[in-house]
Amino acid sequence: MEANALLLHIEEVGSVDPRVAFSLLRQCAGFCKLAHLAHGTLPSQAMSALKAFDEDIRSCFSRSTSVDTSDQAWQQAELGLSRGGLGMRSLSRHSPAAYIASLSSSGFSASSEHHLAQAVEVFNCLVPSSEAVCVEDVLISPILQKVLSNKVDNHLFNLLMENSSPADKVRLLSVSSPHAASWVSVIPSEGLGLHLQPSEFQVAIKWWLGLDTAGGSMCALCPESVLDSFGHHALTCRRGGDVVTRHNKLRNTLAEACHRAHLSVKVEAGCSLTHDHSHSRAADILVPNWSVGKPAAFDISVTSPLNSKVLLEAGLSAGVAARATEQRKHEANDGKCKELGWVCVPMVVEVCGAWGAEAME
Repeated sequence: MEANALLLHIEEVGSVDPRVAFSLLRQCAGFCKLAHLAHGTLPSQAMSALKAFDEDIRSCFSRSTSVDTSDQAWQQAELGLSRGGLGMRSLSRHSPAAYIASLSSSGFSASSEHHLAQAVEVFNCLVPSSEAVCVEDVLISPILQKVLSNKVDNHLFNLLMENSSPADKVRLLSVSSPHAASWVSVIPSEGLGLHLQPSEFQVAIKWWLGLDTAGGSMCALCPESVLDSFGHHALTCRRGGDVVTRHNKLRNTLAEACHRAHLSVKVEAGCSLTHDHSHSRAADILVPNWSVGKPAAFDISVTSPLNSKVLLEAGLSAGVAARATEQRKHEANDGKCKELGWVCVPMVVEVCGAWGAEAME
């Protein structure tokens, strides 16, 4: 009853601010708040109740965010952030892991070993045979819940990949890259500029989960182009100035971070500084004394893994589009930077969230 009352209050918050409602649902009403129940309850004895709670969470998510999810999209939402999900972990799917970990760390009796065997049987139905757990191994050495839950998440992610279109595979690989899902866990704060308007948040959630954002509509800025359901055109359309605005906001955010670290930086540096005055700007941000006494020329770029040139390869490996853009940046700027005595550092991020290797370094 208390849980139902909490979910109703979250839905009321969602009618005003779905971003805040989502944060409350994720951090105050989901699996993390009932993990203690899962640690002490034999999964097979409470599975129907656990599944009912999962359905209540999904319904609350839908009503509080005004985003209806397909079964496949909700499976992604149930994944952890490191796997490109929203952290809305399923209580019924992860309760066997919690119960096994709890028993393995607290010692065993004859009856608990019987319960352990039952929990292990349920858990092994959630993972491939190669990741199955043996009762004997758990009895010998304690096992962490995180290890078991990662097995469950990895299997669910692989199933999603197997059943996805080429474009969806690209999206899943990119959103599951390191740091791509950082925005999901941010506490909304207008004062810090960390807040999305309701319409912005709803579109972001749909796009993240592979739901149709505006499929079939015509682009208002270039009427000859159709807005695809994956958001590729909307995120890469060069008319109207949105691409430039996004680039400049990223540049300014990075420059501000450098200032807070007491680095004296210059913005838009390198234009016409070489002997023939023919070079264009080589640095969005110039940071002094970066490597071996040389300044670093940060060149910021946003790219899309859904670009037709990299689509097939991007569906096999995460970060392909970012790596290709890093290479192009080096080819275009290494010569300019060398003449100026700088080090070229491409700062590349994909529209789905994957950062290039050099940016993460």
